[in-house]
Amino acid sequence: MFNTEKRNNPEVRVFEDRQLMGKNAASAVSAKITELLRTQDEVNIIFAAAPSQNEVLEALCLSKHTDWTRINAFHMDEYIGLKEEAPQAFGNFLKTRLFSKLPFKSVNYLNGTAENIEKECDRYSRLLNEFPADIVCMGIGENGHIAFNDPPVANFRDKLAVKVVELDAVCRQQQVNDGCFDALEKVPIRALTLTIPALMKAHFIYCVVPGTSKARAVYNTLHQNVNEKYPSSILRNHPGSILFLDELSASLL
Repeated sequence: MFNTEKRNNPEVRVFEDRQLMGKNAASAVSAKITELLRTQDEVNIIFAAAPSQNEVLEALCLSKHTDWTRINAFHMDEYIGLKEEAPQAFGNFLKTRLFSKLPFKSVNYLNGTAENIEKECDRYSRLLNEFPADIVCMGIGENGHIAFNDPPVANFRDKLAVKVVELDAVCRQQQVNDGCFDALEKVPIRALTLTIPALMKAHFIYCVVPGTSKARAVYNTLHQNVNEKYPSSILRNHPGSILFLDELSASLL
């Protein structure tokens, strides 16, 4: 780590490269899990699925002192309309990189192939109410989205916990830029997402954001007004949030 900036919210930690960023973020998450399990039976964690999270997910899988048998896992968004086995589906992404590698007490998937999507939103909302999130492990999109709350649909006062959204053009292009899809027309237009209030209910948020393409979004998160034009700016209102960056994503700070 070459720099730590202590702000009111979020705390900002900047590392030399993505590997150090991921390892340190995973270490912070693991330490918090251990701390929480001293006073509660289980810990509920919501995970983001994106290439930007690869390093932290890999490091979490190597954690030797975390009792994953007492962790209930959730994920925060999912495309609507992909085939069940599609590798781009976020549930499959997390299953491959995390959920199948650790002995979680439970893994709770959003189902983007459900026949009735509104009922699926209700089902997952009930789960989140039954198992309130302790920790969110998340990223920030190139357009500032958190989960799939793009600027056009972001709502800091959303009454829903899970909803259907249409993805904006910047968000969909990012999926191509990240190598998840080979053409824009193959990226689904609709998705399920946890809303911003649902994410902000967690007591602790570990936000991992590497790469040059995220530098402007990081700047906006920390320096623009807190409003829905910059969805990730809401992190400035969360007292338990930590932002993990590499030199590239921090380059405009």
